[in-house]
Amino acid sequence: MDIVKIVFSPVGGTQRVTDILTDGLFGNKRKIDLTDANIDFSSVDIKKDEIAVMAVPSYGGRVPALAAKRLSQIKGNNARCVIVCVYGNRAYEDTLVELKDIAEGDGFNVIAAVSAVAEHSIIHQYAAGRPDDKDKAELGEFAAKISEKLKNGSTGISQAIPGNRPYKKQGAVTMVPKTNKKCDNCGLCADKCPAQAIKHGKNGETDGKKCIECMRCVEICPKSARSINKAMVSLAAMAIKKACEKRKDNELFI
Repeated sequence: MDIVKIVFSPVGGTQRVTDILTDGLFGNKRKIDLTDANIDFSSVDIKKDEIAVMAVPSYGGRVPALAAKRLSQIKGNNARCVIVCVYGNRAYEDTLVELKDIAEGDGFNVIAAVSAVAEHSIIHQYAAGRPDDKDKAELGEFAAKISEKLKNGSTGISQAIPGNRPYKKQGAVTMVPKTNKKCDNCGLCADKCPAQAIKHGKNGETDGKKCIECMRCVEICPKSARSINKAMVSLAAMAIKKACEKRKDNELFI
């Protein structure tokens, strides 16, 4: 069976989780990059005999709106699908149930759901270094169970997926990255911005209305010329400290 990885991973944590999980699934693998603004996602047509692994990070307990928009254009053709949400050890709230609704709306047959933890994309001390060896072992066990279900030809999910309908309200964007004097106008951030929020040739000027706080530009800048307000990060870290102190386990719903 062929595995199609449909992934929105601006800074790599969701991609790492997806790769670990799919390493345990046998078959040829290809990737559809949901962060690529140049793809016409309405032309993406998954074959019925392919297995889709649809993975997104949780942004404030929701599927990132940009990812949801692009996912909704894909044609599932009743292909079996594993949905994955990745979060920074706080909570994933309505992300999984929203992702399931999107996948089923596309025509996918959702057979399993995974919540997994990766290092927080903004507040790096939370879930630092994850996915780690323990996570890799857990995700490997999940892959074995999913593989068995795929071999049996089973469909649907017998367990209830956590989350609420209607979903919680999307949070406002408050930490738009800024550029400092190190910027040499290389244009990499503008080229790679999933939301096309950064202008070429203007020292990385960011459109705050388009920015989704994904932090890709901060992560990939070769000059370390992109950053967010440290005081705001500290305040955000304090606000979620209690929720993030205890290590969260990865979860499988099958």
